Amino acid sequence: MRFSKIFLALISLIIISCGQTYPNKQIDEENIKGEIYESTEIGWSIEIPKNWSIISKDKIEANDQKGKDAIEKATGQEIDTKAMKHLISFQKNQFNIFSSTIEPFKEEFPGEYEKNNKILNELVYQTFVDQGIKTDSSSGKEIIQGLEFNTFYTTVYAPDGKVILNQILYSRLINGYDFGVNINYNNEQDKKIMMDTWKKSKFLKK
Repeated sequence: MRFSKIFLALISLIIISCGQTYPNKQIDEENIKGEIYESTEIGWSIEIPKNWSIISKDKIEANDQKGKDAIEKATGQEIDTKAMKHLISFQKNQFNIFSSTIEPFKEEFPGEYEKNNKILNELVYQTFVDQGIKTDSSSGKEIIQGLEFNTFYTTVYAPDGKVILNQILYSRLINGYDFGVNINYNNEQDKKIMMDTWKKSKFLKK
């Protein structure tokens, strides 16, 4: 089972901070041209918003370990995330974050991806619950640049019922990879910046 989607979800549980803007050494430099990030594996490019910070590799690795621990606690099994690759992740602050991953996925039978996606939605929800976090969730579909993505919406609440965080997960198969994008936000202005950036990103049509 692929776990990249859950890692994207769990990033909202972890406080992230970056001190510098656009430190190219934080990710693969050959994938950055000016303020444009490009993924050759899936033929995708996106422009990094001005004054937003790229999340460093060491922060991502620390988040991965925390996410791995949480998933193993929720599933009761040891997991291997070596096949998962982080693409670009950037943030305005600890609550407003854009992140993306890919993980190889080959369907063994028609509809396997969609079936697996439904199971993962349930696991994402259960992982939040196991962390003692009150949450609501829903799923759907959305078209981005002519491509249909699965969507999974989550709202995270404080004990007093106040909304702490909103999260949108996008996922679909591209070029043999499970491609996932996560958008965390706690205000409409930063949500709009990330959504506009995401919707204007480009895919090579094959």
